Amino acid sequence: MAPEEICIILTGEFGDGVVDTVLDACRPYAVVRVDGWSDIARFLRDDGRMRFNMLQCVTALDLLEDNKLAAVYDLFSVPVVGVGPCATLRQHFAIRVEVDRDAPHIPSVSGIWPAAEWHEREAYDMMGIVFDDHPNLTRILCPDDWEGYPLRKDYEFPLEYHGIPATTEHQLNSPRH
Repeated sequence: MAPEEICIILTGEFGDGVVDTVLDACRPYAVVRVDGWSDIARFLRDDGRMRFNMLQCVTALDLLEDNKLAAVYDLFSVPVVGVGPCATLRQHFAIRVEVDRDAPHIPSVSGIWPAAEWHEREAYDMMGIVFDDHPNLTRILCPDDWEGYPLRKDYEFPLEYHGIPATTEHQLNSPRH
């Protein structure tokens, strides 16, 4: 199915829950409202026309200029042998969920796609997006007592961590100075 068709179906099913569709990108995607994300995710997995049964990754974006953070979910429909039309889907699509960076809460989809457990933890650890109802939303790359979110554009690089001095690859105390 072409990305245009996926967008038409999503808009038909969820109306203004689909904020925007971007078809001219390398990987076409739809931007959806955070409050409808759980229902849209379940639909994308379960609807016979979609069957996005594999979450490939979750990528966190810092949209500093818009005072937002975003999570991009790359989905794929893995063919299931002998299960009717699903056997021929093999389609890719992405969904982007944007939230205010001052209160970045997105419902977890780990109950829909189990692979989201690790991906959401990484997005939380590096960008500070809180995935509500995640079964174990703890840091995965940084130590538990790390302060801040290292991939945010406004991140203040620490001068030390537990007495260990830190510098950037350019021997600066902060990447922004």
